[in-house]
Amino acid sequence: MIDKDCNAIVYCQGAFNTTNGKTAHGLVRFTERYRVVTVVDARFAGSDAGEVLDGVKKNIPITAGIREAIETARNMGATATHLVMGLAPDGGRLPLSAKSDIQIAIQEGLHVDSGLHDYLCDDPALAGLAKEHSVRLRDIRKPRLVSELHFFNGKIEEVDAFKIVVLGTDSAVGKRTTAWRLVQGFEEVGFKAELIGTGQTAWLQGARYSIILDSLVNDFVAGEIEHVVWSAWSESKPDIIVIEGQGSLMNPAYPGGFEILAAGRPDVVVLQHAPARKEYDGFPGYKIHSLATQIQAIELLSGKPVVAIAVNHEGIPLERVGRVCSAINSQTELPVSDVLLDGPKELVAALLHWKRRRSACRTTAAKNQHAC
Repeated sequence: MIDKDCNAIVYCQGAFNTTNGKTAHGLVRFTERYRVVTVVDARFAGSDAGEVLDGVKKNIPITAGIREAIETARNMGATATHLVMGLAPDGGRLPLSAKSDIQIAIQEGLHVDSGLHDYLCDDPALAGLAKEHSVRLRDIRKPRLVSELHFFNGKIEEVDAFKIVVLGTDSAVGKRTTAWRLVQGFEEVGFKAELIGTGQTAWLQGARYSIILDSLVNDFVAGEIEHVVWSAWSESKPDIIVIEGQGSLMNPAYPGGFEILAAGRPDVVVLQHAPARKEYDGFPGYKIHSLATQIQAIELLSGKPVVAIAVNHEGIPLERVGRVCSAINSQTELPVSDVLLDGPKELVAALLHWKRRRSACRTTAAKNQHAC
């Protein structure tokens, strides 16, 4: 359920515009769950969050601390109601330095939403303070009861929507952002599309159909992927379903994606890639596998084609991004685009080609009574 009338301060102290701030980045770029009014990170105090992140003004000021953020929001005519933890550190642990700021937020009457693995509700001091000030602590990454989870049963085969999964060559590489842009791009040209969120940030952004993979008991990961995709199909009947990937197949700490391929049964894969990265995020000495190797691994595991490359331009001068995309196109013979700079139009067109191709294949198969 999307929250209403929620004016959020996004907490990202010391991490904004780094890979450890990806939750804050997602909320600054897009969210239907809150109205983001300020971001907290003393390093960029006085700047606009959109300009720092993407060079695009978003009228979201960055402040040095919680109290400054509350005052700034009030002066903007948007009294803050929530503090949302925008940090996404390795392991999802709550930095000790953040606890005092959360206490300030509670004392100021803000509800606190967190997608970290250290649960605020389980901290006696924070829970007691929240009760005293009549505010809510919400730990969205807290595991659900096993009795509420689903085991894989094959109902994914009922889903007739064109299914796309956005995987990555690394963690924190832009998969979710590209997935949202694709959904928005499809809707702009008249198709009904749904995003399947698989992490805490997509939930915080208001994805209607979401699970949080790394909070699930392993036995039920495939079943939960299947169930959320099936639910989106059965309830909303979209033309297209875009599934957000997690981690990357070969990242040493976040080897994600296989369960999504196995249980989500996508028709095609879009691969998100940061060409300037030489080592896996946060792990010096662990060289990123080549793009060709990663494509080969995905196609071998899934039996489905990688049909486009989405580029993350971090570390690349903007004037060189076009040449980098052209070089990857020459290497892979696939459509290549940076959706943050160029929008989703090129990738949407390429994916609609594959959607039409699937439809034609099914029509031919039905006539000839063989599998497509």
